[in-house]
Amino acid sequence: QVQLVESGGGLVQAGGSLRLSCAASGSIFNINYMGWYRQAPGKQRELVAGITSSSSTNYADSVKGRFTISGDNTKGTLYLQMDSLKPEDTGVYYCNFRRPRPWGPMDDYWGQGTQVTVSS
Repeated sequence: QVQLVESGGGLVQAGGSLRLSCAASGSIFNINYMGWYRQAPGKQRELVAGITSSSSTNYADSVKGRFTISGDNTKGTLYLQMDSLKPEDTGVYYCNFRRPRPWGPMDDYWGQGTQVTVSS
């Protein structure tokens, strides 16, 4: 019911910046959490940053002070500003929207992923 389209990934040198965007279409009502995840080659997918419908945010320790998440769940927009990028930030970044359900599992939607590569 919800489709997410990501953009903004690319190749950047260490110390540079990128801004990722995620736009949702479809039935985006009652989305109460949005987040960015990343998966490096050979590693598990991990949470990078999240934001609730009340604008509370959380970040992985490795990106605190460098990344900023923002968005509007009512509009279906999500952003990740990435500054002071490091080679270890390299990976595929995914946006995620969640919608709770009174009965059964929550709705959980994912984007297609966008590649971020940081060279030293």
